[in-house]
Amino acid sequence: MPESGQERRARLADARVYLILTVRDDEGAWRAPLMEALQSGAIDVVQLRDVRGDDAHTYLQAGSLQMLCHAFGVLFILNDRPDLAAELDLDGAHVGQDDMPVAEARLLLGPERLLGLSTHDAGEMEAALRADVDYAGLGPCFPTETKELVLTPRGPDLVAECRAAAGDLPVFPIGGITPENVGALVDAGATRAAVGAGVLEAEDPAAAARTLRRTLLGQ
Repeated sequence: MPESGQERRARLADARVYLILTVRDDEGAWRAPLMEALQSGAIDVVQLRDVRGDDAHTYLQAGSLQMLCHAFGVLFILNDRPDLAAELDLDGAHVGQDDMPVAEARLLLGPERLLGLSTHDAGEMEAALRADVDYAGLGPCFPTETKELVLTPRGPDLVAECRAAAGDLPVFPIGGITPENVGALVDAGATRAAVGAGVLEAEDPAAAARTLRRTLLGQ
């Protein structure tokens, strides 16, 4: 797996399917579908969103998951915790608009790790393009039960609105994306997607991941 920032960013530039793993309970609920998704060969990035609020569990889980992801040639990102990402030498971290300033997150991560930022409109996307981040999440696109939404999902309109503002920044639309609805985002200009339940709660996670990737590649 890549170790330098240049190698990580090159891998990110080619990424299409970004898998969000939200952990609320023990591994029995998600380990099997995660393995199926990874074995599909269609996943490029995995982000751990650990909502249990226990640093010790997050620390152990993140270290273990990065080893697993690297075995499949997949980048591993930790949500909200640039400090732990740096301590564990993870591939990177992701922060929201209200989590911590980008400059502070970058200082914690250093230049060799990836930093992602959540965005919700063209103004935030323009700011992300000027900031020291490597990619942006964009959403919400569709209704989702994985995360409580504050903003109204805007789907293809949001993607189309933010295309020009994003410039060359890799953008991963997020929020309720499934193999069935990702095509509408592709029609609006999306070439990447971040997905959680749409893969991990699918009847066949591997097939769902492969379908998403094919659609994003226009195949």
